Amino acid sequence: MSTDATVLKVRAELLRDLHRGAMLVLPNAWDAASAAIVAEAGFPVVATASAAISAMLGYPDGEGAPWQEMFAAAGRIARAVSVPVTVDAEAGYGMQPRELVDRLLDIGAVGCNLEDTDHRAGGLVDAETHAQWLAGVRSAADDAGVPIVINARVDAFLPVAGIPEAERLAEAVRRGRRYLDAGADCVYPIGVREKHDIAALVSELPGPVNGNTGEFLDLATLREAGVARVSYGPRFYRAALADLKVAVQHLRS
Repeated sequence: MSTDATVLKVRAELLRDLHRGAMLVLPNAWDAASAAIVAEAGFPVVATASAAISAMLGYPDGEGAPWQEMFAAAGRIARAVSVPVTVDAEAGYGMQPRELVDRLLDIGAVGCNLEDTDHRAGGLVDAETHAQWLAGVRSAADDAGVPIVINARVDAFLPVAGIPEAERLAEAVRRGRRYLDAGADCVYPIGVREKHDIAALVSELPGPVNGNTGEFLDLATLREAGVARVSYGPRFYRAALADLKVAVQHLRS
């Protein structure tokens, strides 16, 4: 194993361990400069946000950007910091597991978000099909000797899923359990807004859960519910652009 692979293995193991202690907070980055700011502030991990990176590159979210450009941007982030980097790889860009793992390792990433939205056909990918693909990613990472941390995003709470509100929790639990069985390290039920839903997910899923803050879910509430990991997606990118808009409008006036 090369020195680079050894470093990636150590970083992957650290990232996994961080899901088992105090709540891991991830203010997502979108370029090398924002990643450096996050790392310099003392956060032990840098996570990317696909919505922010695709917008920065001039494309819509949801695999609207070419994967080559998305991975190039993520690679610049990984080179800018010395902490583990986990990449929002959307739904995997149609790659086979071995290719996805190889490309993640090539850019220096040791973790990934992988969502179950079907960006081509609409709705969600069949849960069993997606679980088999995740199992392939797990196997490919094991073969590569770097235990990449898989954060399996469950999109049952999003409108794109088309799932009735009363059925979203049960479907998220069903999918989350299957993905954990397939080798995912963490389950990310994006779009959860209510404390009772996130608490139920933490209780029902036999693995770490990734949450988001919101109107009724601040960090203290998520910590009390037992959430292992919190991410912010494109929120800080959008705030930075909003500040820029105010500044240039003031300058123009």
